[in-house]
Amino acid sequence: MAATITQSNFTFLKDLEKNNNRDWFTEHKKRYLAEHENVVGFADALIAAMGEVDNIETPTGKKSLFRIYRDTRFSNNKTPYKTHWSGGLKRATKLLRGGYYFHIQPGESFVGGGFWGPNPDDLKRIREDIAQDDSELRKIIGDKTFVETFGTLHGDQVKTAPKGYSKDHPAIDLLRYKSYTIMRSFSDKEVLAPDFLNQVVDTFGKMRPFFDYMSEVLTTDSNGNPLH
Repeated sequence: MAATITQSNFTFLKDLEKNNNRDWFTEHKKRYLAEHENVVGFADALIAAMGEVDNIETPTGKKSLFRIYRDTRFSNNKTPYKTHWSGGLKRATKLLRGGYYFHIQPGESFVGGGFWGPNPDDLKRIREDIAQDDSELRKIIGDKTFVETFGTLHGDQVKTAPKGYSKDHPAIDLLRYKSYTIMRSFSDKEVLAPDFLNQVVDTFGKMRPFFDYMSEVLTTDSNGNPLH
């Protein structure tokens, strides 16, 4: 399958945004299926390429993709379909933490990764490590390549300080995060270019120092002993 996102794919997403209803979608189901296959092909190629640089447990491109159907039960927005493609790759084994994410949408494409909404135990452990010594994380997110690729950390934050920490703590700017994620945006021209797959793999590769740090933190206790 082709590893390049097609112009017709973007055209379909733009048309869907203008006609986000079940009648139109049913009438254009063949277009949807064709463009879905295009993204599956891209995701299959991405998984194969990522297998050379990381241990990925997501088995296929199709398994990586999120459904295009929106859950409207708890949303004021009742349009039935997403107007983007997205998918995630999970790192394998308990020792490799974090996940990769891609989002393809005209004018709003990006790739990302990290720890979105970590469970309370993981969040507690991350904060413990940062509070004890924030130098390693600061070195990673202050690295020239990191800054040029991702800019800064992203994620929801508490307003002042998390429970158990003083708002005057020297690492309070890092401790306030409830999620620790990083992302890089891509223009439409970049997404449709033949080397987009290589650009995504390269970007994911540049997440490794961040992932490796977090993996070490989340697989050891506060004394640095392995968790069992």
